[in-house]
Amino acid sequence: MTANDDNLRRRASLELLRAEASDELAVLIHERLRGGEDPWDFMEDLPSVDELVVLTLRADNIAENGGVRPNKARNYRVLRQIALDYPALTRAVWRILGDEEPHRRWDASVRLDAS
Repeated sequence: MTANDDNLRRRASLELLRAEASDELAVLIHERLRGGEDPWDFMEDLPSVDELVVLTLRADNIAENGGVRPNKARNYRVLRQIALDYPALTRAVWRILGDEEPHRRWDASVRLDAS
């Protein structure tokens, strides 16, 4: 199977992408709960299932480009293309485009304080 075949398979299955993202989100929530965090403190900071799908598709695009992180213009084009390929994800794409650093907002491994 070529990379192009894999892209076609993934494009054809938004439901599968959403199921995978839902599972990943459940794991994130479970880990934070096991770490003793109060869900009232972190649930708003987590991405929605559709946002997680968009971020996963964006990460796939970065990997296909040799791991080179996109500049602002390329990031916009990549996210816009995701919205064109998956119209159901358009709202999530525009929410992400409205965030300054969407890939960092919910990442538990990134410290937000300056200490």
